[in-house]
Amino acid sequence: MPHILIRHKVNDYAAWKPFFDDHSATRASYGSQGARVFRNADDASEVIMLVAVDDLDRARELLASDDLREKMAEAGVSDQPDVYLLDHEETVDA
Repeated sequence: MPHILIRHKVNDYAAWKPFFDDHSATRASYGSQGARVFRNADDASEVIMLVAVDDLDRARELLASDDLREKMAEAGVSDQPDVYLLDHEETVDA
């Protein structure tokens, strides 16, 4: 399954998280199947999201949307996100 990997910093995680949660229906309308949210252990303002998606073309549409840019600004994203579109290749056991 394809994924989007996004890394950005936020001004305040507790303020950012409700915006992320409230945006789930919009993400789903673009084919999101859910997300895992991580925080950098050494910098709590750095958030990393791994979002499973149905289709990378729809994911690109979401990433280019004005709605997403507006929500990120409202939520307090404080830097330019790093975004990677990923195809699943394999799962490797430890």
